[in-house]
Amino acid sequence: MDEKAVKARQSVEKLRAEIGAGVPGGLYILHGEERYLRDRTLESLRATIPDAASGFNYRRFEWKSAEADDIFAAVNTPPAFSERTLVEVRDYDMFGADEGDRRTLCEMFEDLPEYVCLVFVYDTLEYKPDGRTALGKAVKKCARVVEFGAQEETRLIKWIAAHFKRLGKTIDAREARYLLELTDGYMAGLNSEIGKLSAYARSDSVTRADIDDIVTPSPEAFSYQMTDAMTRGDYDAAAGILDTLLRMREPPQKLIFIISLKMRQLLAARVCAARGLSSAQLSDLCGIKFEFQARGLLSAARRVSLDECRAAVLCCAQTAYAMNSGGDGEDELIKLLARLALRRPGAAAG
Repeated sequence: MDEKAVKARQSVEKLRAEIGAGVPGGLYILHGEERYLRDRTLESLRATIPDAASGFNYRRFEWKSAEADDIFAAVNTPPAFSERTLVEVRDYDMFGADEGDRRTLCEMFEDLPEYVCLVFVYDTLEYKPDGRTALGKAVKKCARVVEFGAQEETRLIKWIAAHFKRLGKTIDAREARYLLELTDGYMAGLNSEIGKLSAYARSDSVTRADIDDIVTPSPEAFSYQMTDAMTRGDYDAAAGILDTLLRMREPPQKLIFIISLKMRQLLAARVCAARGLSSAQLSDLCGIKFEFQARGLLSAARRVSLDECRAAVLCCAQTAYAMNSGGDGEDELIKLLARLALRRPGAAAG
């Protein structure tokens, strides 16, 4: 795990510890792609404020209605029959606000009342701080910025098992990893699949057959399967996966992006394999979420040559250009599959 991911995990754990102790801080900024964990943490934070569920001592501003002066007024309204009040602001573009609003925010952050917990939550809007500005410096000084990123594979496998246990089912680590491989790896999607599998499984233990019956692989999972099939020279399987994706009504533009990304990652994996680098190093290099995905790419890369990987990346770029120039998306993807001859007689081994 890289240093950034370690710091992100530590910031989440510290926040959850503060919430568990009933002593949240004054100013938080919550963002990141793991929305399920963020939302569960936010629910726990709200629970530390008496009567927040009923609206007492709790104010929430959505991005459309959020004004710096209104937030300032809410922050400076003392709690009623409680020691704390919670102000939650969602998707507010603080760094894109006008100069007057940014100045108001700076003053507010520097002088927050002890009774308030002010939380900025970024969901549909990406959090993009600007550390060069006075507001950026105030955020760095006064706020706890907590990023909820994709969780580690080992932690997710334990979470999957614990979630099944709460629903009266068991699953072993191998099947839990297989379930993870078929999804996008985020807890919200996994939570949904776990609920369906628990209701469907006939025995107390969830099997791979149960997973195959119920779980539809994500487009990303399909893309890894298609990459693996192509490097094995199994173009019938690759064509079947592409046909499934098209029947799922996935936009061709999205599919060419996903396939192109996997071909670039495969090229990086081929270079890593030649240099003896590990799957963890490949994950860090390419920003791959889970090490099992990097392991699969390294395994596939050893079946093809560096030149074949380069040619595949070029083919994807040409296909994307043809699609953006008015070509029929589905036809172009079928042509791409025909051109992606990733395995040749005498191709370089790993």
